[in-house]
Amino acid sequence: MRMTDNKRLLSVSEVSRLTGISVRTLRYYDEIGLLPPTAATEAGYRLYDEASLRRLQIILIYRELQFPLREIALLLSGDEENMIAALERQIQLLQKERTHLDNLITLAQGIKALGVNNLDFSEFDVKKIDEYEEQAKASWGTTDAYKEYERKSAGRTPEDNRALVAGMTGIIAELGELRTLQPSDSRVQAAVQKLQDYITEHYYTCTDEILLSLGSMYSGGGSFQHNIDKVAGEGTAEFISRAIGIHCGGGSAQ
Repeated sequence: MRMTDNKRLLSVSEVSRLTGISVRTLRYYDEIGLLPPTAATEAGYRLYDEASLRRLQIILIYRELQFPLREIALLLSGDEENMIAALERQIQLLQKERTHLDNLITLAQGIKALGVNNLDFSEFDVKKIDEYEEQAKASWGTTDAYKEYERKSAGRTPEDNRALVAGMTGIIAELGELRTLQPSDSRVQAAVQKLQDYITEHYYTCTDEILLSLGSMYSGGGSFQHNIDKVAGEGTAEFISRAIGIHCGGGSAQ
């Protein structure tokens, strides 16, 4: 550490040790004008003050948020309003990526629970969606929930629908794996909450009242119960129904 004009200055190697950023990266940041040094020694070695370290901290935060270096440079040279707007856009993008990753994790959990060879989507094939849509429209076509479903499903491709069905199947498979536990178990209730959140995000706002209605359908002896039990194991539909009842107020979904 050096003293110049009563300021404490760090060498490039000292900044590297302090921050974990390589010397090569710090030199590159200087070359592109992103993080110029505060001063230089007579021998040409870069020196950095506390203001430079604060700027570097901001750069590293933006890098963690996946901003390109060129955009970081523009943001640092602009005003605070532009920085906030850019952050909001990046947060929205990262939230979408997180949702995509969450869906992939859910599907992977379903595959893990059932095994690749046993994971059968045939009973939840997209061909069934038209049938279920007709049933739903007949029962709830005038409700706000169904109108929300129509808005969210508008423009979806068959591939989109397959991905959503796969995600739902993964959650059901996870609940099937947990059916040896009590329906009130925290792990079971967390999976029920995941199911409710998934429906809300991709289909319609799944209130407790709607979730209870779905639970009754799942265990009502019809195609839903048959399909769930075939995919996730005998008794899963009834187990999910009881778990939903507890989740929505301590009772039964039936």
